[in-house]
Amino acid sequence: MKILICYFSGTGNTQRVVYKFKEALADKGAEVDVFRIESPEFNLNVNDYDKIGIAYPVHAFNAPKLVLDFAKKLPNMENEKSLFILNTSGEPLKLNNISSVKLRKILGRKNYELTNEYHYCMPYNIIFRHTDAMAYKMWDIAQKMIPIDAEELLSGKHSKLDDVIFGSLLAYIFRVEHWGGRFNGKRYKVNDKCCHCNACVNMCPTHNITLENGELKFGKNCAMCMRCSFFCRENAIKIGLFEKWKVNGPYNFEKPKVEEVDNHKKFCKKAYQKYFEMCENKIHNYNTLNNIAEEETENVFEEDEIVEKVKN
Repeated sequence: MKILICYFSGTGNTQRVVYKFKEALADKGAEVDVFRIESPEFNLNVNDYDKIGIAYPVHAFNAPKLVLDFAKKLPNMENEKSLFILNTSGEPLKLNNISSVKLRKILGRKNYELTNEYHYCMPYNIIFRHTDAMAYKMWDIAQKMIPIDAEELLSGKHSKLDDVIFGSLLAYIFRVEHWGGRFNGKRYKVNDKCCHCNACVNMCPTHNITLENGELKFGKNCAMCMRCSFFCRENAIKIGLFEKWKVNGPYNFEKPKVEEVDNHKKFCKKAYQKYFEMCENKIHNYNTLNNIAEEETENVFEEDEIVEKVKN
C-alpha cells in the first residue's frame, strides 16, 4: 500500500507525530511519502497513492489557514480517494473534534472520503508552558498509540472522532482566528534582546517576517504558528495581544529527573484524565488481544508438533 502524508507543523509537535506514524506504517509494510505543506511546490501525483493523510496542529479549534488553502489546491479525484486526518493540540477538549469540519468539506467536494481521524495531545506552544513531566507523558502516550492507530488504518477499520453539537457553526465562529492572526501578526515586535540572527525570517512559513533597513518587520500574513517566538533563542519577540500567553523554548520530551511545580495542574484536569485513561485502555486492550493471539498461535504449533510425534 502506498500512502502520502501532507502536514503542517508550527513548532514540531505535529511533525513528530507524522514521522512516528510514517515509521509505524512502514513497519507494517506500507510505502510512505511525506510532504510539508509549506513547501513552495507540490510535485506529487495524488493518484499514485492508495491513501492520503493530512496532518496539522489545531488552531482555535480549526485547521490552520495554510492547511485549508493547500486542500483547495489538491486535484479533484475521478474515483473516491481514501483520506485520513492526524491532528494535535495542547488540551484534549472535545471541541478539538470540530477542527476538521472545513477541511472535510473542501476535500469531500473533491471526492476524498474520510475514513479515519486521530487526535493526539502534545504540549502547548502558546497559552502556557506544560511541565517537562506532562510533555513526556503526552509524547510517551502518543508513541504507544500511533502504532495501534496505524495498524487500524491499514486494516481498513474506520475510526472517526465524535461529532459535536452545532460543530459546523462553532468551527465557523472560531475561524475568526484566521483573520485575527493577520490583525495580531502586524503587532509582533522585537525588543533589545534581538541578536539579528534572522532565524525568524528564515523559518516563517508564510514569509511574514522581513528584514528592512536592518530592522525586522512583521506583515499581515501571520499564521499564528508561534514558530518565531517559540524558537527565538533570545526570547526577543513580543507576540502582540497574546504576549502573556507566550511560550519560549523547545521541549526535550525526556522524563524529568527532578519533580517540578505544576502551576496549571487544575487546567482541564478531568479532560486530561479522560484522555489518558482512554489511551491506556486502548493500549491495554490491544496488547491483551495480541498476547491472546500469540498464545493461540503457540498452542497450534505445539499441537502440530504433538501430532507429528504421534505419527512418527
